[in-house]
Amino acid sequence: MTPYILYGDRRSGSSTVEMALAEIGAPVQLHDVPLDGDNQLAEAYRRINPMGRVPTLLLPDGTVMTESLAILLTLDDRHPEAALLPPAGSSDRARALRWMALAAGEFYPHVTRSDYPERFHPDPAQAPAIRARAQEMGRDIWRLVEREANLSPFVLGERFSLADIYLSALTRWMEGDRWIPAHCPRLEALAQAVAVRPKAGPVWRRHFAPAG
Repeated sequence: MTPYILYGDRRSGSSTVEMALAEIGAPVQLHDVPLDGDNQLAEAYRRINPMGRVPTLLLPDGTVMTESLAILLTLDDRHPEAALLPPAGSSDRARALRWMALAAGEFYPHVTRSDYPERFHPDPAQAPAIRARAQEMGRDIWRLVEREANLSPFVLGERFSLADIYLSALTRWMEGDRWIPAHCPRLEALAQAVAVRPKAGPVWRRHFAPAG
């Protein structure tokens, strides 16, 4: 079977794609694009992904996929046998997509502002305030999910889905390793439930388990 080719870095959005591929059992070649040093902006990589971001997934036929949410939904389309989302048209699928889209559309931009605050104001002195506000607004999103998503332990109760892969990874960002356990116990329980899964769990732990 022709493998997928995944470009990414530890703790980045590529972790969600790698976990999904592990659950599917599909072969994948991993290519490191270290974000330290802005390697994602290198000319050679931008010929693959002009946005200069990770992840990038090359499908077996050579099609280039970017944007982690789009990649995950594409993998579900291509591998229905893995049942990573409920069937199209179902209420459970709608619930899973609701929280995935919220994380992608609302939380992800705050991560970018927190990681690269100097991009969002011409005065470098404003960077600390931009970062602090981004973290505050991102945490408001997690408080909403904690309160409204009825996690037990997963988004769909006992049924694991791509929504759990996605949320579990994003909760580790913006100092979430420290903040989420103290403030969002249901989200932390979801993350830990993903971390012990037989297939996705080893990938999760490689990306997010504390060093040492």
